[in-house]
Amino acid sequence: MKLKAYLRKGYYGLWIAAQWLSYVCIPLIGQRIRSINRYLLALLVIITVAIPAGYYFGPFNHEQPNHVALVSVAPVLDNQDVHSEGSVLSSILDVPESSAVLQHTALEHAEEHSHSTYICPMHPEIVSEEFGSCPICGMDLVELEDNGDTDVVQLSVTVINTLGVRTVEARRRTLYRRIDSVGYVTYDENKIHNVNLRTEGWVESLAINAVGDRVKKGDLLFEVYSPKLVNAQEEYVQAMALGNEGLLDASGKRLRALGVSSVQIEKLKKKKVVEQLIKIYAPQDGVVSELSIREGMYVPPSTTTISLVDLSSVWFIADVFERQADWIEVGLRAKASLPFMPDKVWEGTVDHIYPSLDAVTRSLKARIRIDNSGELLKPNMYADVSIFVKPKRKALVVPREAVIRTGEQERVILALGEGRFKPAIVHSGIETDDYVEITMGLEVGDEVVVSSQFLIDSESSLRASLMRIGG
Repeated sequence: MKLKAYLRKGYYGLWIAAQWLSYVCIPLIGQRIRSINRYLLALLVIITVAIPAGYYFGPFNHEQPNHVALVSVAPVLDNQDVHSEGSVLSSILDVPESSAVLQHTALEHAEEHSHSTYICPMHPEIVSEEFGSCPICGMDLVELEDNGDTDVVQLSVTVINTLGVRTVEARRRTLYRRIDSVGYVTYDENKIHNVNLRTEGWVESLAINAVGDRVKKGDLLFEVYSPKLVNAQEEYVQAMALGNEGLLDASGKRLRALGVSSVQIEKLKKKKVVEQLIKIYAPQDGVVSELSIREGMYVPPSTTTISLVDLSSVWFIADVFERQADWIEVGLRAKASLPFMPDKVWEGTVDHIYPSLDAVTRSLKARIRIDNSGELLKPNMYADVSIFVKPKRKALVVPREAVIRTGEQERVILALGEGRFKPAIVHSGIETDDYVEITMGLEVGDEVVVSSQFLIDSESSLRASLMRIGG
């Protein structure tokens, strides 16, 4: 193994010697000396410089270097003579002509880097054509390298550690979705009862004083005088006196149609005395939510005299964002809490979804029925509402912080390995508190950046802009 290594070094030294002879020594000596002495001088250069350099600097594990940069010291060389002499020397030393030709000279290397662009890792807007420090944060500027892809950003290990770049894999998991929204308490419209007269009349005695009064089923609300009700009672009494069952039955139906209660009809049947004032009773338990009459007031049948509402159950009207409209459905479980009573939680179910969006808020309203037996919930209270949506299984997800939203598109920063990063446009689906579903743009196992991705994204955008400007 040692012998082979020394042979490789020797071959490498001869190869460097051939480069020196063909590009430096022979052209330079040829302009000064036109005799055999120049070959002796060349041999001296090989012995004293080229072979020792190849022996000490030649790698053990490479049979031939990729490229060597030689600096020409000849003032002005004849390109044709140099090429011909170099080719002859290559044939003498049995080195391939393609290897003898320099692949990357120092002048070419200097020319490539003469127009380098330097930027600040923390402030991509700081761009300079010379190496220096950032005037904002004082960090050393780094060279903007051309990777062939204008979107790819190359970062060194030092910069990655300085920025604190972290990555995670896109993977599949079950997303337990929840809609967090706000809502307000309103009456359960199924428990609202409006009291109207069946015929015109005058309010003579009002038992309710104001809106908010609580009543029980069967409590007296008010008394009304109506000529039609008086006439209907008289007809009923006359039918009883005649003993005409058909007329009596018709008269009783007329009284019920005009709103006279069964209790009052039975009382009339027993006493056979016509009452001038007909009593109106509460049809259910509840609270007076509307009172539009006063004593002595003339009331037509179209006027709602009193509205009663039962607060034993209420509705929460929750606003659901437009993008979550397809999540919600009737029957989903919901919870609600009030800001001033955070420890108290009310549970209910979604029993109705309104058919149209609010034109102003661009939200969909969902109705949640909540039991309110203690009547702690009052209409028009604001509440925090959570609606639990059915889980979605095997969804491709990434952390929420990995997604960059610009308003026009969504993208993530892919980690390609070896310090290379590239932005990728994605389409997102449902979201939870921690994760976002990716419906298009990523595959399982892709590495995405979850910290400092905004800096990398701005760097990529800046690089693409510079490449476009530079052609």
